[in-house]
This record gives sequence, C-alpha cells and structure tokens, in this order.
Amino acid sequence: VKKGADGAHSLEELVSKLAPKRIIWLMIPAGKPVDLTIQKLINLLDTDDVIIDGGNSFYKDTLKRVEELKQKNIHFVDVGTSGGIWGLKEGYSLMVGGAKDIVEFLSPLFKTLAPASDKGWSYVGPNGAGHFVKMVHNGIEYGMMQAYAEGFALMKRKEEFSLDLHRIAEVWRYGSVVRSWLLDLIAEALKDNPDLEGVAPYVAESGEGRWTVKEAIDQNLAAPVISLSLLQRFRSLEKENFADKLLATMRSKFGGHEITKKEKS
Repeated sequence: VKKGADGAHSLEELVSKLAPKRIIWLMIPAGKPVDLTIQKLINLLDTDDVIIDGGNSFYKDTLKRVEELKQKNIHFVDVGTSGGIWGLKEGYSLMVGGAKDIVEFLSPLFKTLAPASDKGWSYVGPNGAGHFVKMVHNGIEYGMMQAYAEGFALMKRKEEFSLDLHRIAEVWRYGSVVRSWLLDLIAEALKDNPDLEGVAPYVAESGEGRWTVKEAIDQNLAAPVISLSLLQRFRSLEKENFADKLLATMRSKFGGHEITKKEKS
C-alpha cells in the first residue's frame, strides 16, 4: 500500500475492487487457512475468476480444491513459490500447475515476479504439479542443508587445525562444486557469528519434507538423504532422547558398560 497498491480490509472489499476476470493470489499457511479462505471466496467470485495458491500446500489437497472449484466454474492454479524473504529483491522461483490456457493468461504476472521474464518460472504440468514440484524442491532443500551442517560441524570438531569456517565458506563460494545460495547464507552467518552463539540447536520442520518422504514410500522409491534429514530435525527437537537412554542401559545390562550419570541441575 505504501508503494501505491490499493488496499482492502476484507475479502468482500477485495473482490469488489477487482473487475472480472478477477485474479486472487493466496499466500497463506497451508491446510485449514487455505480451505477457509476458498470457502469464503466461492460465494464472492464469478464464473471464470481465478484463484492462485502460491503457498506450500500439499498437492493432494490442491487436487481436491480444484474439483470443488470446478463445480463453481472458478479456475484454480497452484504455484510453488521459492525465494523466501529475498524474493522481492532477487525475483521468485515459480513452479506453475494448472490448465495451460489459464497459465498462459496469467503469464505476464509470472514474468513480472520471476528473476527474468524467461527464467525462474515455468509451467510444470496440470493442477497439483506446481505444488508437487515445490514439495520435492523443499525435500531436496532439507538434504542440502543437512549435508552442509554436517560438513561444517566436522570441520568445527577438528580443533587441531583451527579451521576458519567463514574463510572456508568464502573459498567454496567461488568455483567450488558445492557452491550455492545456501552456502552464501552460511558464509554470511559465520562472518557475523563464527560460533553461532545464542542459536539453539532446534530445527523445526514445516511439512514439506515429511510429505516428500511419504511420497517416496508410496512410490517404493529410496530417498535416504531426504528421509534422514527429516528424522534429524525430529531429533533436534527432543529435549531428552529416551531411545539413547535405553541404548545406554542395554549396553550396561549385557556388557557391563558404565552408564554416564546425568548431572543434576
């Protein structure tokens, strides 16, 4: 609004300010919030209006929403959106699923939001494909992040070399096979806070990695890196790991191995 957009304070006001063929782009949390918003919009929109879901919705939920909206002759397009908080400056990566003619109609919008009119966005398939591809994208992201984290932790542990992790990250950023935007962010973080002081070792998961692993299981496809990176996030959230306690107890029982006692706080 500060830059000239015409704001609205309700869905009703929003719809009233748009002329048919209306385009409504949703960027809201996946799941129930999307369903509730669509239910409200169904009663406000007209035939041939378009709803775009640019959030991280599960692709099977998307397919259900498509069928529901078809009954009202409202078009639905799913757009997997990547770029995070940097997207506004660098452009967004857009994975578009839907009817080809509707995607073509919307293409000026995607060309504007992407890094370039011919780069960073594409029609990837029918409805559901956009969110499916974004789901896999995020699964890959989980694996890449975990690999970087483990590698830097290994170098951090090798104290005899006194490795400068920020300097190494900067070296890898240029010409290295493992260079990436994630590595750029690592270098930036280590420059400001080499020991990551004040950062709790808890890593949340927002659903996409879990969906990717489930999809791999459904397809009888081995995806060990993505699967283990998801499980590691679960482990990071545990304040105490009962399984490790039981392992220590079993070693003590069958082999007489000493149990390390927990210090009382």
